[in-house]
Amino acid sequence: MKRAYRVIAPVALALVSACSILPKADPSDVYRLPSAQVTAHGSPVSWSLRLAKPQSSEFLDSPRIAVVPQGDLISSYAHSRWSDPAPVLLRNRLLDGFQRDGRVTLLSTDETNLQADFELGGQLQAFQSEYRGGAVEVVIRFDARLVRVGDQRIIASRRFEVRQPVSDTKVPAVVVGFGQAGDALNKQVVDWVVGQGNTAPKR
Repeated sequence: MKRAYRVIAPVALALVSACSILPKADPSDVYRLPSAQVTAHGSPVSWSLRLAKPQSSEFLDSPRIAVVPQGDLISSYAHSRWSDPAPVLLRNRLLDGFQRDGRVTLLSTDETNLQADFELGGQLQAFQSEYRGGAVEVVIRFDARLVRVGDQRIIASRRFEVRQPVSDTKVPAVVVGFGQAGDALNKQVVDWVVGQGNTAPKR
């Protein structure tokens, strides 16, 4: 027993020492996507809608806050990240936008997979800030697809693109720009979905 202890003790000590010299993870500031109050308008619709997380590139499908400093180079802000991957942020932001708008009251997401008349999904092509000369702007590009769930038929598709100038290159100002761009995108997408859902047959 004493011999076993003599063997184990140095190994344990070596492991503790190794742990103490491992580099510590850099602290990160975690940001939520800001949202503005939107007043409800219009009469409630009778159909239901499920919001699906849009597909995206591997780089965007992460909590990194993406930035394109020049050309086709895509990077991310150091020591800063989103609270969720960008596609989840967009889906949840759209859900919030529909809830605040008030016309589509029967809402769910692909996480619950409840029965719905329509599903809104698509492709998130851009969710980043971009440098143009000395200026910075936030770019959100969403190829939306509205599908009738009953037969999986695409009833409408449309590209939405919002470019929001940012007053400062620092991350907090960029995050504010993302919130403003999200507000603009929300309004366009909600109005489009309501219009398409009201005119398309449910089955």
